[in-house]
Amino acid sequence: MKLIRHILPFFFSILFFSTVQAQEDSVRYAKDSAILTETDPTTDFFQHGERIPASTKTLLITKAGKIIRLQAWLKDQDMRYSDHTLADLDNDGKKELLVSNFTGGAHCCDEIYIFKSIGVNKYQYVIKLFAGNTEITKEKQFIYNFHEQLGYFFTCFACSYGDTSDTAPVEVHSITLKYNKGKLAIIPGDKELRNTINDNLAKLGEQPYEKPDQYMGQDNGLRKEIAMNLAVFYYSFGRSLPETQKLFYKYYKHPDAKKLWLTFVKNLNYIKSDNDF
Repeated sequence: MKLIRHILPFFFSILFFSTVQAQEDSVRYAKDSAILTETDPTTDFFQHGERIPASTKTLLITKAGKIIRLQAWLKDQDMRYSDHTLADLDNDGKKELLVSNFTGGAHCCDEIYIFKSIGVNKYQYVIKLFAGNTEITKEKQFIYNFHEQLGYFFTCFACSYGDTSDTAPVEVHSITLKYNKGKLAIIPGDKELRNTINDNLAKLGEQPYEKPDQYMGQDNGLRKEIAMNLAVFYYSFGRSLPETQKLFYKYYKHPDAKKLWLTFVKNLNYIKSDNDF
């Protein structure tokens, strides 16, 4: 009995210490996780931006010319996952109204609407960005990524071309836009970007022909990577379809070249119809 009386306190002290240590480790892990977690730049832009007071009855003029209150418009568009903020995007002393929304569904889709100020608590539609997984930078530029629009380009949405070699193609998936006076201007590509795209397409075009799966029509992501480079080239260097086509046929020599090009043009037209840039 004496031995038990001596052992029990020692046992409970060890148990208590272990429990406390485990709790401290859990807290420390949670803190470490919080530190490592970074907020998406666009989410941060909206969450920390200037808000419209709840009491303000903000009026919008929609693309169709309809006058409607902001809250009614959000409800009418079924924007359950929306946010909004005010920001002077072009530093002209007038703050634009930006509305972000996630449409929901599989692999889709973020939207950003921009309304320009035309009076006290009154804004007019000027721009929409759709399915670009758009990042708004601290410099108030918009980085538009083509992944959502071209996600199923002859492959699955999550599939991508893989190359781990030192000479692998450089990822070229996005363009940069700058707002000015109711319009989004594309920041033109430079010589370095042009050379990178040419180098990428040369390397991708050298890959052996892989016929897409007969049931799903999917490949290993090669064709999607080509389409990404073509889309960036088209928008970064003057939006010339003939020049983009010339570049494509320069490097892609496989039997399905015509089908691939026509599919790309079809997807490009969708991007044009969905976005105001």
